[in-house]
Amino acid sequence: MKQVSNCDCCTNYRYDEDYGYYICEADLDEDELGRFLSSSFSDCPYFQLDDEYKIVRKQM
Repeated sequence: MKQVSNCDCCTNYRYDEDYGYYICEADLDEDELGRFLSSSFSDCPYFQLDDEYKIVRKQM
């Protein structure tokens, strides 16, 4: 069973069809990118929950 990380639920984590894999679209500096690539990035300051029903709730 795959463990879900914060990135899997984040709006900044998008699939890039050109490269064929998921990328983080957040503007990370060099230190943050190093932590992200080494998988020691547990509390991302750029995390935003991917809430696909957000617009629907506003329309009600």
